[in-house]
Amino acid sequence: MSVRHAKLRDIEALGELLDGYRVFYDQPSDPAGARNFLAHRLGLGDAHLLVDEGEDGELLGFVQLYPLFSTVRLAPLWLLNDLFVAPRARQRGIGRALMNAARDLALANGVRHLKLATQIENRVAQGLYESLGWRRDTVFHHYALTVDDRVLEESCP
Repeated sequence: MSVRHAKLRDIEALGELLDGYRVFYDQPSDPAGARNFLAHRLGLGDAHLLVDEGEDGELLGFVQLYPLFSTVRLAPLWLLNDLFVAPRARQRGIGRALMNAARDLALANGVRHLKLATQIENRVAQGLYESLGWRRDTVFHHYALTVDDRVLEESCP
């Protein structure tokens, strides 16, 4: 098992993993869209994307982090937005390795705070996170808003 930074040559295999991740979260399969999204992330360098490469060179999982800033902390933080391990490769420590690599990359870049969100029902992921020292936020409620033209029109007089 080897965790490394993703490269443009990984787009095809990584696109399959991202598509599987999206399907896990009840999104329609869109392999071309997944590859395009990843190519943009890698091309723009606006995310940190790590992959786990098996001994045979097959990509088995990925973790993706987005840089943010905390006004309260007056410091950078990273959003660990995505973690996915191919179903055939689960229960082999790959998720743990990817999470540890994400933590190490943050430390190496002077980032001392990571945050993530996961589905309330995703107990397996929650168990992994908690075993690695992550704690559920008990101070802040987190909200989300989907912004589209319809919402904007309804809120404007």
